[in-house]
Amino acid sequence: MNVYDFDGTIFPGDCTIGFCFWCMRRRPKMWFTFFPKAIRSFILCEKGKITNSQMQRKLFSFLTQIDDFDVQIERYWDKNQKKISAWYLAQKRPDDLILSASPDCIIGPIARRLGVNFMASEFDREFGVFTNNLMYAKEKAKYIIDHGFPMIDNFYSDSLADTPLALCAEKAHLVTNKASTVTDWPDMDKETMAKVKKKIDTGWNIHLKED
Repeated sequence: MNVYDFDGTIFPGDCTIGFCFWCMRRRPKMWFTFFPKAIRSFILCEKGKITNSQMQRKLFSFLTQIDDFDVQIERYWDKNQKKISAWYLAQKRPDDLILSASPDCIIGPIARRLGVNFMASEFDREFGVFTNNLMYAKEKAKYIIDHGFPMIDNFYSDSLADTPLALCAEKAHLVTNKASTVTDWPDMDKETMAKVKKKIDTGWNIHLKED
């Protein structure tokens, strides 16, 4: 079984932010009712005033304002499915598993189109709350262990924050250059591992600097 992160890994960019802007272009009022609060949450999270989970909940809250969500998400993927990385499509298997911190209501439609399994952050669009933990970093590894999945042959991610899950795989791969380049997961000394752990605990993605 191969396991993949989604955003920045097999899809360039962040599909939640992409879909958010998709919706705001169709509902200009959201630039005033939602966007300033989202920016404030990003700033507070960066300053350590709120957790990554709290920031993500604020971001995901735009989903509560989309009354025709089912229509819009399909239209979004109609336009953006072509961005799925060619290297992934060439090796896609039916038993692939996508694990993503993005909302399940956004990841689900594209996973079904691809014909693969998925698990993402479970978010209630009616009440604007998580119904399970944010599927981020250690939570991905915990999900795999708790649900007794078979051995992971290969794991792919664009972020070192996913090191806990990379350690669960026979082989881990780092994806860079906007989801286009796949290399081996880097070896990390104790100092680097300590920095990664600190970043994981504070809830931020960690990326290697690209050439």
